[in-house]
Amino acid sequence: MSTGSADAGLEIDHPQARGGLRRQVGFVGLMWASVGSIIGSGWLYGAKNAVVTAGPAALVSWLVGAVAVLLLALVHAELGGMLPVAGGTARFPHYAFGTLAGVSFGWFSWLQAATTAAIEVEAVIGYMTHWSWAQGFQHDNGVLTSSGLLVAVLLMAVFVGVNFLGIRVLSHTNSTATWWKVFVPLVAIWVLAATHFDAGNFTAQGFAPFGVKGILAGISSSGVIFALLGFEQAVQLAGESKNPARHLPRAVMGAVGIGAVLYIALQIVFIAALPRSSFAHGWDHLQFAGINGPFAGLATLLGLGWLAWVLYFDAIVSPGGTGLIYTTAASRVSVALSRNGYAPQVFDRHVRGGVPWFGLLVSFVTGVICFLPFPSWQQLVGFITSASVLMYAGAPLAFGALRKRLPDVRRPYRLPFGGVVSPLSFVVANLIVYWSGWTTVWHLGLATVLGYLLMGGYVLHRNGAAGLGRSHWRAASWLPAYLAGMGVLSWQGGFDGTGNIPLWWDIALVAVFSAAIYYWAVAVALGDREIAALIAEAGDAGDLSKSDAVRLERAAEG
Repeated sequence: MSTGSADAGLEIDHPQARGGLRRQVGFVGLMWASVGSIIGSGWLYGAKNAVVTAGPAALVSWLVGAVAVLLLALVHAELGGMLPVAGGTARFPHYAFGTLAGVSFGWFSWLQAATTAAIEVEAVIGYMTHWSWAQGFQHDNGVLTSSGLLVAVLLMAVFVGVNFLGIRVLSHTNSTATWWKVFVPLVAIWVLAATHFDAGNFTAQGFAPFGVKGILAGISSSGVIFALLGFEQAVQLAGESKNPARHLPRAVMGAVGIGAVLYIALQIVFIAALPRSSFAHGWDHLQFAGINGPFAGLATLLGLGWLAWVLYFDAIVSPGGTGLIYTTAASRVSVALSRNGYAPQVFDRHVRGGVPWFGLLVSFVTGVICFLPFPSWQQLVGFITSASVLMYAGAPLAFGALRKRLPDVRRPYRLPFGGVVSPLSFVVANLIVYWSGWTTVWHLGLATVLGYLLMGGYVLHRNGAAGLGRSHWRAASWLPAYLAGMGVLSWQGGFDGTGNIPLWWDIALVAVFSAAIYYWAVAVALGDREIAALIAEAGDAGDLSKSDAVRLERAAEG
């Protein structure tokens, strides 16, 4: 990895970035923001859900998922170093393709960040029901009771309250929590491997009892991808990084590496420690006392009561820490959307300490609403995974466009073989969406329509259809075909769809379709002058090095 010299570009001397965001986050804070997002409720539930879906071949699901996420992270590492701005995942497609395409990916970015905290709250409450005093928080089907809803709202309020203390306090709080969140899974791995490791469990009923389809479904629907996502938090906080050029690429890739190794090790020890009786009727009928809190329940079953108590406590800390940082991310994405012109300027207003207060309040309300239509962790995971990956899919497209249009702007980290990795990562992102199943995809389609009504309506009210310019319409010409095409492929495919497209043929079709959309989008992207003008209009040129800002200014002037 090449990061360049510290004084060659994006080193920021001023204490405060544009718009009130303060540059106070160092390398550890950036990486721990991503690691803290990756290690949340996923480690508490992911191993159990993956093995139920794929059997011991869940290990393959984790390996494939880790490679897929690494490809996406590498693309984000170059973009984040090149354009270290707040809420980067919502900004890159805007710069490359203009307002119409930017609205779509900006909405996906905000939707993912604003609703993930609700998933983490559900996970906390799910584990809390181990204690008798908390058993009234959920019905048997996972739906929150009145008291459970009150607890969920209070937890969301805590996330928002900590954020109001400022980015420095938030970074220190998250770093402390993340050290704990890494330490506890490591202890669980070591203890289970040392005391209860039955290698025969991996082949007792066949390594892959549900075949390739089970492995692929496990990647999307069981929580594998959901667990590994979160690396982008360092990108979202780039506008508050002390030295984004040096720290951002390392933070992103380091976080993915830590998360992947940890999750694969957890899956191995979980399978090996299970009593044979727990899966005697098949992996899809896995059952043991305390399975609603899988790792803690397993520790109790194995006579490791002390470990169970540690895990039950961690079940509050791990999801809570992740919910905290996603609440932060949602408010920063709100800032990005405001600067893009997709949301009112009130989202970019800050209280003392550089806190975007209105975005935090909207994130709180959104999280609370999520407890109503999506009552259980598993239901939320499938939906948010697809929203997340659609958000990530915008980065490879922007990567290809910006490499072509702005080749001379310095990239502190330049991705080797980017011309191959970028389209491949776009294909992988779309496969993950496809594997999540038609039920999830059509729900996501409804959410997309809602986004167009809210954000698209605001943009049209603000600019008018003619005010967007012909180039913005042309740069987004591929978008309707992309969204409609993914919907049709999912509907006709074998993952919760009609099954008219056989396995392997469906993967080939998604890959070919994705490649066609990628090269179409790169070909019609905005020109260098328009991209430079959008960056300047949003006020983000001030976050670049002086030399890059001059290049952009010259490009904008023609």
